[in-house]
Formats: sequence, structure tokens, C-alpha cells
Amino acid sequence: MQEKTFHTSVSTVLITTIISLAYLVISYFLVGYKIDQVILVAIFNGCYYGSAITRKFILGFSVFIIYWVIYDYMKAFPNYRYATVHIADIYNFEKSLFGIHDNGVLITPNEYWLRHSSTTLDTICGAFYLCWIPVPMLFALYLFFKYRDQLILFWLTFVLVNFLGFIIYYTFPAAPPWYIQQHGFIFIANTPGNTAGLARFDAHFHVNLFKSIYSKGSNVFAAMPSLHSAYPMVVLYYALKNKVGYLSIFFATVMLGIWFAAVYLSHHYVVDVLSGIITGIIGISLFNLLLNRSGWFKRFIATFQKVVL
Repeated sequence: MQEKTFHTSVSTVLITTIISLAYLVISYFLVGYKIDQVILVAIFNGCYYGSAITRKFILGFSVFIIYWVIYDYMKAFPNYRYATVHIADIYNFEKSLFGIHDNGVLITPNEYWLRHSSTTLDTICGAFYLCWIPVPMLFALYLFFKYRDQLILFWLTFVLVNFLGFIIYYTFPAAPPWYIQQHGFIFIANTPGNTAGLARFDAHFHVNLFKSIYSKGSNVFAAMPSLHSAYPMVVLYYALKNKVGYLSIFFATVMLGIWFAAVYLSHHYVVDVLSGIITGIIGISLFNLLLNRSGWFKRFIATFQKVVL
């Protein structure tokens, strides 16, 4: 695909600079200064001014950037301030539906795997859990070079699924399984993120990989729905839609692996995973409904696609 030459007007430079500075200032007051913010601004501006292809690339990924910024800003507005956090009720609900008898005691699947963990499963599940953002990002990169008209559809679907999940987070805050394992049924505000079963992965390989990731989490009480479970569904849907061949088998394997890992690692209950699957299905269906039935939405998509084509 041959890229057209591009030029940068004074107004474009001014707008881009204002947006970059506004982001840094707002971020400072909402969540505090982080080097990640400067890196994001540097990447965006570097790509935007680099060449025609890099400008199209960063604009094509702008939907994801907006989502990531909103996700980061959730730290400033913890959901437990707006609704009661569900701890014991969701634990007992999980046990009533999927409880396992182990040595004569009814326990949740998370508790079962905590008792029966293994180095092999720790490694496999850790590897799957590393895929939750890199796989969508790499697939988006693939779409950019192979099916660029699908890139915006993919990212908008991805973000819509996330926003549906965010709505549930703020109306139904829910503690993850590891929270009960460490703190019981008592609510503790400002509880920091925790690696849970992923700590075993870090220990096996003598790294702080997951510890560094989960220390930056936006909200501990956002276990339901499991968006980790929804992300690979969106990837698989667009992979099948665009007939990417054997890659679809890889994406399906990653999806199933993440579903199991979420429970095995005590990051989610089975009901969290199922609600994540339902959220993914609803998000994909709602996006397609808007695309097929809404004239203004079609025009919006067409305008956005022109920017990256």
C-alpha cells in the first residue's frame, strides 16, 4: 500500500501540542506524575510527525490510546465510592454454583487450584495471562498492514466492550478471589493491586514482571466482569471475520487459556469469566447493530477509516 506524502500545518502543530500538554497536566492532578505519561506523549508525537505511514498508524491506534487514558484515570474515581462492594455474597454464589468437594469440604474452584497448584500450570497460566494486552495489540498491528479498513472496527468494538465492563464495575463493585484469601470478607478501601497466583510465576523465574504490572492497576474491586476473558473474544471474532487461517486457532487457544488462568490464578471467579464472556458477546452484537442500523454511526466509521487508509 503506497502512502501519500503528508504535511503539517501550524494549526495542526498547535492542536497536537495543546492536547499533549493538557493530557500531562490533567494526568498530574488526577493520578500524579508517571514516566509512562511522558513516554505515551513522546510516542504519539513521534509517530504523528514521523511520516505519512506512522501518522496513519498512531491515528489508527488512537481509539486504544483514549481507552487506556480513561482506564488510567479510573484510579482517581474508585468504584467503591459509588456502590457497595460485593465480597461474601459473590464468594458464596460462586461456591453454590461451582463448588468442589475437596477432603470433605466445599470450596470454590479458586481455592481448589490454590491447594493443587503446580509449577507447570503456574508457568502455562502465567504465559497466557501475559497475552491479555499484547495479543490484541499485535492483532491490531496485523490489521493495520493487512486489513486496514477493519482496524477501526476492531478497536471500537474493543473499547465498547470495555465501557460496558466499566459500567458494571461502577454499579456492581466486586472483590476478586485473592482479596478474600488475604483479607477475608471485610472491606478495606485503597487496597493495592495484587499478583495473586502470578506471584508464583515471578518466583519461578526470579523476576518482578507481574508485580510491576499489577502495582499499576486501576481498581481492585473490578473483578466482575472479567474483561481479561472478553478481550480475546473480540480478537477471535475479527480473526474469524477476516479469515486469517491458522492464526484463528492460536487466538482460540489463547482465549481458552486465559479463561482457565483467570480462575487458576485466583484473579477471577468462574462467574466473573462467564460474565466477561457475556459482556464480550453483548459488546460485539451491539457494535454490529449500530453499524448496520445507525446512519450517523456508519458515517462516523467511514470518516475515521479515511484517516488511516
